[in-house]
Amino acid sequence: MTHTNYINLTTHYGKELIPLNKILRIEAVSNYSKLYFEDGKTLVVSKVLQWFEEKLVNDYFIRVHRSHLINTVYISEYNKKGKQTIILKDNSFFQVARRKQSIVRRLLENVMTA
Repeated sequence: MTHTNYINLTTHYGKELIPLNKILRIEAVSNYSKLYFEDGKTLVVSKVLQWFEEKLVNDYFIRVHRSHLINTVYISEYNKKGKQTIILKDNSFFQVARRKQSIVRRLLENVMTA
């Protein structure tokens, strides 16, 4: 699996190279996406979540719900029993959508054992 270090995004400041290792998660907000960074900052960009999913799926990001894409590097806990949940290092938590559970489980087991 190759890891791209940056993603080039157009923001209200102009073109920015965003380091992928600083992004905790990306949330869908209508026709925009909200990026959450490890330092607590956020950034809203005019890209839909599917655009990010297509660009970042091989770069340790995983879609756990229709509205969330998370960086697997920041996972602190993964509960496989019952309602599957993921807790990130910033203490945010996400329930894995039922239709995503088998995919998420398989991918996380591979990532977390690597």
